[in-house]
Amino acid sequence: MKGLEFDYYVDHIASFLKENPRGNYKNAIQNGTNFIELDIKKEKTLQEYIYEQNFQNDTLVIEEGGRIKESEYGIAKLADEIKGWAKEKKIEKLNIFLPSGTGTTALFLQKNIEFDVYTCACVGDKEYLQKQFSMLENDEKFYPKIIDTPRKFHFGKLYKQNYDMYKELIEQTGIEFDLLYDPIGWQSLIDGLNRNTIDKKIPILYIHQGGINGNETMIDRYQRRFL
Repeated sequence: MKGLEFDYYVDHIASFLKENPRGNYKNAIQNGTNFIELDIKKEKTLQEYIYEQNFQNDTLVIEEGGRIKESEYGIAKLADEIKGWAKEKKIEKLNIFLPSGTGTTALFLQKNIEFDVYTCACVGDKEYLQKQFSMLENDEKFYPKIIDTPRKFHFGKLYKQNYDMYKELIEQTGIEFDLLYDPIGWQSLIDGLNRNTIDKKIPILYIHQGGINGNETMIDRYQRRFL
């Protein structure tokens, strides 16, 4: 959109997707993304490989999940929008909830807002998420509150309860949520409320994760598996 060259490093693209581009992959190609598929040896991570490259000074390297300090600039704007909205609605107390991958959004949001930010780990566990926080911020006073997920979820794996949650949300709200993070987020939020981990008396703002372009291929996977 900004006329910049965009290289996307990936260690694998499914052959079926290459032959039948859909969802995020199709949209990325149409928008000019240059996919670079690497044959990574097991002893080296994709991230380590990328940082070995001799990038020019005008290149911005963005880690997976946007886990870079520059992300705070945009997330601080989100915090300002939320504060303005709460003031307009005369909401003095507010709990904010969003699910996390690297936890970058949740971390920088908590750092830039006076309300409590809650999150859950969709990739790895609570300890993994806290480690992600520490890679961006040393002061733990800025860390969001991590609540437990109702069960262990392996990232990207298909769970019928996630697909059921996705359909229930559409039926009840008329809003489509993404199939990777939001079903886990909503189940964790509901479970946290039921266990009084989150105060029911304080209004909750749930932050939509976006990413619904990817639902096209996720729904195909769910229907092949469960329908």
